[in-house]
Amino acid sequence: MAKEGREARETLDVVKALRVDPNFKYEVMESPGGETLKVCFQCGTCTSSCPVARFTHSYRPRHLIRMAQLGLRNPVLSSDTLWLCAACFTCTDRCPQGVEVSSVLRVLRNLAVSKGFIPEAYKRMVETILSTGYAYRIPKIRFTKREALGLPPLPKGSVENLSKISKIMGFSEEE
Repeated sequence: MAKEGREARETLDVVKALRVDPNFKYEVMESPGGETLKVCFQCGTCTSSCPVARFTHSYRPRHLIRMAQLGLRNPVLSSDTLWLCAACFTCTDRCPQGVEVSSVLRVLRNLAVSKGFIPEAYKRMVETILSTGYAYRIPKIRFTKREALGLPPLPKGSVENLSKISKIMGFSEEE
C-alpha cells in the first residue's frame, strides 16, 4: 500500500513538473543577477564546487538552474532546497561559462518570496526580528547569567525603527 502511495505521489510530481512556463526563464533573466541563466550548459562544476552540496544529496545548484531554464516555475519557487545556498560564490567563481549561479539563485529566491513561497523558519525569524530586534529570542537565563558575571546588559533592539522599515518596504501591513 505504501509503495502504491509513493508511486502515485511520484506520478503527480511528474505531472506537475510537466506544467512549464516558457516565459519563466526570461523573467529570471530580466532581473538583475539573472542575466547569465541562459549560458549554463549543465557541466556540474557549480554542484561539485559547492560546500553545501557536499553535505546533502538534495541540494544541486545545477538542477535548480536547469529547472528554471525549462520553465518549471512552481517546482523551482516552491523548492526548499532553493534556500540552502550559502551565497559563498564558489560556484560563480568556478563556472567555466561565467554563470553567476549565486546571483541567479538569489533572483529565484526573490521571485519565490514575491509568490509567497517562504520557508516557515524564515517567517518565524522575521517575526522574531520585528518583535525583539534580534534574529532569535534570547532566553531570560542569558540575561541573568550576564548580570551574575558582571557583564554589561545586551543592547536593546530598535523594534520601532524595524517596524517603520518593515512598513516602508511592504513587509508588514499598515496599521
